[in-house]
Amino acid sequence: MTGEEERAIAAEFGKAVNMTAGELKRWLDTDESKAVGQKDGGGESTGHESGRRIVELLHKKESALTEQDYAHMRKVIGYVHRHLAQRPSGDVRETRWRYSLMNWGHDPLK
Repeated sequence: MTGEEERAIAAEFGKAVNMTAGELKRWLDTDESKAVGQKDGGGESTGHESGRRIVELLHKKESALTEQDYAHMRKVIGYVHRHLAQRPSGDVRETRWRYSLMNWGHDPLK
């Protein structure tokens, strides 16, 4: 991957993830966060696990990012874009749709 590709992914990730590391970490500790998402075998949901990874990525220096980090950033970008396109009508403040997006670092109310 070229430096230009890495910068483009990092920039798009920065637009998709609109929560700070602190906001996301606090959110992931809530019951609402833990209640949503696809769970394999009844454990942690995919989105919740991703949220923990996003917190780590937000703390990393760009020079320390690995190919796996950029791959996860692309996954986050794709998830956020797909789910924003599925916005339900009405007030989304207390919806599973919003909570799921927040697990992936995006609060649609921001």
